[in-house]
Amino acid sequence: MSSDRDVFLNCPFDRQYRPLMRALLYAVHDCGFRARSALEIEDSGEVRVQKILRIIAESPFGIHDISRVETPRFNMPLELGLFLGARAFGSSEQQAKRCIILDEEPYRYQRYCSDIAGQDVQAHGAKPHIAIEIVRNWLSTIAVAQGRVIPSGSVIARRYKSYRAALPTWCEKSQLNPRKLTFGDDVGLVVAWLDENPWTASVTK
Repeated sequence: MSSDRDVFLNCPFDRQYRPLMRALLYAVHDCGFRARSALEIEDSGEVRVQKILRIIAESPFGIHDISRVETPRFNMPLELGLFLGARAFGSSEQQAKRCIILDEEPYRYQRYCSDIAGQDVQAHGAKPHIAIEIVRNWLSTIAVAQGRVIPSGSVIARRYKSYRAALPTWCEKSQLNPRKLTFGDDVGLVVAWLDENPWTASVTK
């Protein structure tokens, strides 16, 4: 089911990138949005590209990290292209889509994806706290339009550190192996922790 707070998360899924993916996922939810991904449902009956297209269609916002260029991985640029295509040629609802593009280094994308040179690509330096601040600043402009205010990026990053410190205990309570968390597990744990640790509580501590 689509929502006006759904954010399509287009990023690498490998182990090396996982700390960044979890930081992005956390930032999206702590900013009051919902992260969506092709990993959210395992359905062998649904062709992967069709699943991606469905989630893109249901998500008015998208975060696209195209930083994985050490090996020939083209899924992220492909999914970015699908998202931009939906915005360019879709219905009026689809044309209202908004997205942010991330890379590890400034201007590196120009060497392998020069057609997006006109886009505002932001570099996170492979550092989760920087990625969180970038995503928070972008989502805050959307939240303001929705009548909401989000705490600063440094607050969200600090809260993420608290969440990560508490994660082993939360995994134990939920009988989950912290080394084998699925995307759904990560989302469930973040949502549960945020329910018990709202912004107002963190401000008063």
